[in-house]
Amino acid sequence: MQKIKTALLSFGMSGRVFHAPFIQLHTGFTLVGAWERSKKSIEQMYPGTVTYNSLEELLSDKNVELVIVNTPTATHFEYAKKALLAGKDIVVEKAFTTTVAEAVELKEIAAQQHKKIGVFQNRRWDSDFRTVQKILQEGLLGKINEAEFHFDRFNLTLSPKQHKEVPGPGAGILKDLGPHLIDQALCLFGMPDAVFADIRITRKISQVDDYFNLLLYYPQFRVILRSALMVKEPIPAYVVHGDKGSFLKQRGDVQEANLLAGLKPDNNDWGTEPEIAAGILNADKDGNNIYEKIKSSKGNYSFYYDGVYEALTSDKPMPVTVDDGINVMRIIDAAIKSNAERRVIDLDIKN
Repeated sequence: MQKIKTALLSFGMSGRVFHAPFIQLHTGFTLVGAWERSKKSIEQMYPGTVTYNSLEELLSDKNVELVIVNTPTATHFEYAKKALLAGKDIVVEKAFTTTVAEAVELKEIAAQQHKKIGVFQNRRWDSDFRTVQKILQEGLLGKINEAEFHFDRFNLTLSPKQHKEVPGPGAGILKDLGPHLIDQALCLFGMPDAVFADIRITRKISQVDDYFNLLLYYPQFRVILRSALMVKEPIPAYVVHGDKGSFLKQRGDVQEANLLAGLKPDNNDWGTEPEIAAGILNADKDGNNIYEKIKSSKGNYSFYYDGVYEALTSDKPMPVTVDDGINVMRIIDAAIKSNAERRVIDLDIKN
């Protein structure tokens, strides 16, 4: 079996939690090492790996075939471009870039270099989202009229990660949690015709946006995406209404919490939600009204790397493509413009 030699551009929380465990366990990858600026810990956690002291040292290693760009958002374009020009395939964390123009340029460079770009939108493989996706695929709600997705938290303190809190091109909640919700909406419904956005700073201590409310316009329905950091008692994270019924689902995926606790994604129960997190379906089926709890699908971020492996070894599309990443940035750019001008922004869906 072909092994794809893979290196990370950082070994902080994202590297330790969302990437290294899945790369290390996957039979199709070899975790080579990581660029570490201060702490040198990957060699202790994963014997046989190496610590790179600079980006140049990592990119000059001819053994490295795939580079994971999991650094702060403002650095994504620069580092991804350097990795592509060094002849590496890449996976780039969300937000993919800071602008549409940067995203499009990376696509062009990848084509010139005959390299692939994947965007790491791991929450497509959350148990809660996969459950919503299954309900829609089965047509249980009929023709969709409205959907509302939330990613709310209650956090009155600033993140210790300065790049998230200091004003700059990659800072703020719209480019932190926004890509998760936007990608999920586009995955289910495709690109909207237009966007309206309300983006705010709500906490006295915050210097960057910590609240957004996006309204995506589709020809026959609307999708609301919302994230806020002052929500003590959250409402369901997913609410979908159709002409046959409604589905409500709270956020219940356990993968991040388990990974942070040091658990490995190596058992059959991985990604299983507690029963209390089951969604509620209220719908008409075959002339009868049904009201029942729906057992959640399992979540598994391993599926993302399964897709990356197939893309790199069988020339298939990445599980989240560069075009997917560009479209998320189109929504973000439109949202920023909408908020600044206080109007609905039409999208050029042909591009």
